[in-house]
Amino acid sequence: MALRDTASVLLAENARSMPDFTVHDISHVDALWETASLMCGEQVGLNPAEAYVLGCAFVLHDAAMGKAAYGMSVPEALGEQRWRDLVSVAHFHQRGCWPDQEELDAPPAEIAEACQAIAIRETHAEQARQLVDHPWPSSTGNDIFLIQDVQLREAYGPLIGELAASHWWSVDELANRFRTARGSLTWQPAEWIIEPLKLACILRLADATQIDSRRAPTFLFSLRKPQGIAREHWRFQEHVSRPHLNGDRITYTSSRPFSPQDATAWWLALEYLRGIDQELKKVDALLHDLGRSRLAARAVAGVDSPERFADLFPVSDWRPIDAIVRVSDVPALVQTLGGEQLYGKEPEVAARELIQNAQDAVLARQALDPDFTDGRVDVRLTEIDGSWCLEVRDNGIGMDEDTLVHGLLDFGTSGWSSTRIRSRLPGLADGGFQPRGRFGIGFFSVFLLGDQVELISRRYDASIADARRLAFDSPSQRPLLTSLPASGRATLGTTVRIILKRGPYDIEGLFSRTSDDRLGELVRRLVLENSVPIRIWEPDAAQPDTLPSFSLATAAPDETFDRLYPPRTDSWRVGEEKQRLQLRDAFVERATELVDDTGLRIGLATLWTDLHYQGQRSFFGVVTVNGFRADETVAFAGYLAGRPSRASRDKASLVADRNQIRHWLRTQEERLRDVRHFGDSVQLELASTLHKAHNHLSDDTAFAVTAQGLLRPADIVPWAAQRGEIFIAMGWPLAVRTRPPQIYHYPSGQYVQLPGNWVLLHQSWIVSPLTDAFPDILNRDAEYEFTRNQPTLTWQKLWWRLSGGLYGRFLQALCQAWSCTIEDLLAPVERRNWSDACYLDDEALGPVWGYLLHRPPNSG
Repeated sequence: MALRDTASVLLAENARSMPDFTVHDISHVDALWETASLMCGEQVGLNPAEAYVLGCAFVLHDAAMGKAAYGMSVPEALGEQRWRDLVSVAHFHQRGCWPDQEELDAPPAEIAEACQAIAIRETHAEQARQLVDHPWPSSTGNDIFLIQDVQLREAYGPLIGELAASHWWSVDELANRFRTARGSLTWQPAEWIIEPLKLACILRLADATQIDSRRAPTFLFSLRKPQGIAREHWRFQEHVSRPHLNGDRITYTSSRPFSPQDATAWWLALEYLRGIDQELKKVDALLHDLGRSRLAARAVAGVDSPERFADLFPVSDWRPIDAIVRVSDVPALVQTLGGEQLYGKEPEVAARELIQNAQDAVLARQALDPDFTDGRVDVRLTEIDGSWCLEVRDNGIGMDEDTLVHGLLDFGTSGWSSTRIRSRLPGLADGGFQPRGRFGIGFFSVFLLGDQVELISRRYDASIADARRLAFDSPSQRPLLTSLPASGRATLGTTVRIILKRGPYDIEGLFSRTSDDRLGELVRRLVLENSVPIRIWEPDAAQPDTLPSFSLATAAPDETFDRLYPPRTDSWRVGEEKQRLQLRDAFVERATELVDDTGLRIGLATLWTDLHYQGQRSFFGVVTVNGFRADETVAFAGYLAGRPSRASRDKASLVADRNQIRHWLRTQEERLRDVRHFGDSVQLELASTLHKAHNHLSDDTAFAVTAQGLLRPADIVPWAAQRGEIFIAMGWPLAVRTRPPQIYHYPSGQYVQLPGNWVLLHQSWIVSPLTDAFPDILNRDAEYEFTRNQPTLTWQKLWWRLSGGLYGRFLQALCQAWSCTIEDLLAPVERRNWSDACYLDDEALGPVWGYLLHRPPNSG
């Protein structure tokens, strides 16, 4: 009783640290005796020594679910390395990016709170083991122990601590740790033998099955107001009545029906009880296989289907349909999604993923071993007996068997953000490790290249005997995991070999997007930034070509250009190289940085404009994801950092926000003006982009063509004031050609002159990825947004559509020139059913559609 009284104070403190958790106080401990009796039935009994040890373990098993049990802060108890790893993973899951050093040292409050809850939950079982011998000093300087009797504490304390911790272990571990019975103490009857395995099983199941409304009192729910998944746990346990045993089935029932608002809680109840069912079955199988006495409770009633469960947990005004997505054939899923269906048809995607994972492995080893400075990645292409083999090897962190099975092969899980993987490699965050790849997800892209895949890995701190070989003969078959043969030699790190299903020179082969059909060109095309040297082995090469480490964030403009658009040294390309060098000079002159809020460069680029018309090769802008090529665009030359839009990472959106991109566009306009590359043609080509970004266009920037020449914002009012009607040509069959500025008539294939009252705006459409930052709707007149869902085109809806672009800018200036309203301009066009069409001077060229606007009679 002294233990219970003392521990009840400690258990009461749990709610201070974990207010969202259901009740973990002394009432939960007391209720465990009830569920233990239910578990055991008449089949299993306890002698007094076993009852004492089990009772103490009951008290201690959840006693560390609060900060008071640690005697120090939770980060201190967890250890700096593990705490920072936890913060790193939590930051990634909540913010979508890895934290910097400052955020690791002082994480945001919501992340720190989440980490504290995770840390307590993950460590409370191990901490419970230590509570047996943990002293608390009293006000008079004496030590208070949970077990005050020294003889009992010393005799039973270690076993009690082990049992308290064991409820968090796997069932298999119970058999390994508790096989041997403990004899009675010398002053006890000889038959008071303690069977630790029996006690561990009872504790485990009594704790798992003790769920009912006593752990989630309604009034306490109202006071604490738990949020998220914790709320659903409270809601379903609020409904649960005391369980009873029916045969060998534990039967739970609900005290009242679940309303539609509590449907999520109902499904959580089903999943939770299915988990209890699995625990009961695992323990029963363990006891049966070891020839031990089996417990009375061996399964949970009604959890095999939602329909049967609804008989025990009724619902009101809705019907549970078990429509959750399930994967019954994982190998078939991998075959279906592991290659082209998930990653597209570009085989270079797989090469990029493998190189990126290999680089991450080296960086992870460097984070744990600062003295390791010889990190490298080798990419090799060989032909063996008519088959081509791609090999990517690193001397990085390597993988043990658990990581291979639960990290790499857990389809859909990114291993570096897994707490399980992080716990096996403590100190990654402390060492500054920020992975770039999707380790676990990206690996399955190898099936783009071929069905036969071999992976050999050995952890950096493991012996040769710990090396493992993972072999796939097909993505539709389960892989074979083996130790390496005695004749095999596994270096530290990981090697991946793929037998290519298509030769690299085939039309859809590995070199399909290269011009020189060389491995070096492929790697340089994909890897625009690398922290680890990459050695490239061409077929039959005696020596590798090394791609040195390179940082886009700090490189000079000419170095950046050379990395993005590397030189080609073949003698027959001399002329092309001269053009490339000229373009490099133009890039250095015009490019400006895109920076984030911390001042870190996340792009170096120039708006494309006249570079379109120079050079024999592609100088498209590149959107990078973690330093690797992800997307290309004609919007700019250079690079801008992005984030992937899909698993293949061949489409990406920019990491920069709208204001950061606006600032870059502003610096671009200023730079182009400074270097005198902001002539009429460039103005026409950039006008739409600049206006959409800033909702403004400089008065001297040309954006349209009239018979009198180019039209600029400053010219609109005086030009319009001289006219009584103006025809806005809306494109086809006319277009503005910018170099030099002329009007082109598509059907006839000739250049034409506009009549004196016509205007044709140059709509150089803003293209991806800038469209994501500046969608068409961005600058529209909010007063007319009510027309968005109107099915009929009215003048108001037309104005709403035009108001955010250059047409809106022109119409507003026209209202100023004619002293009228937008309605005065557009309502007459609506009354004519949008049927305006006018003819060029040569009427044989046919009609041109647009809007014929008249100066209102009563205007100034």
